[in-house]
Amino acid sequence: MGAPHNTKRYGEQWNQHDLAIMSGEIERYLDLIVVSGGWAWHYMSPPHDELKHAHDHKDADVFVAPENLWKLLERLKTDGYEKTWTRFDGVTDDFVRYTKTIQTDAKPVKIIFDIFAELVPSVQTASGVAVVEPQFLLSLYGKKHSSIECFSVAIAKDLIARGESPLGNPKMADYTKFLKKS
Repeated sequence: MGAPHNTKRYGEQWNQHDLAIMSGEIERYLDLIVVSGGWAWHYMSPPHDELKHAHDHKDADVFVAPENLWKLLERLKTDGYEKTWTRFDGVTDDFVRYTKTIQTDAKPVKIIFDIFAELVPSVQTASGVAVVEPQFLLSLYGKKHSSIECFSVAIAKDLIARGESPLGNPKMADYTKFLKKS
């Protein structure tokens, strides 16, 4: 979602089967990670339609305390994940990508974890998922995250500017003003 949005495609939904698989994989590592990016907005929002332009679900951006990185990587390897090379390898020591494909009856589902070894401010969602603190999360767009045009980012910016928290806020799931533009 780094490219400008094609407003004619607003309203398209993520595949629910794929999202359930990805969510289940993220939740296996909650004791070690802080969820960032599109999945952070997902977990801090109330139940909502999983629109492709609301927030990015292609991969799971996560932060791990540097001293716990080895634990996370060992568990990922044990669970069948493999290191995948990116253009950032050799550029930074605090980022690594691990992937695996899960074969399901419906189709294979590729799981991507983009892992940043860094301490970040976090908050707990109502469901107990640690996510990057919303205002700090917004500061990561243009640096570690590229989906700056997603609906959740725009809504969170507006809420924070008004002094409201995006965490669990019903407005985080209200995409009507965006869908009217399409």
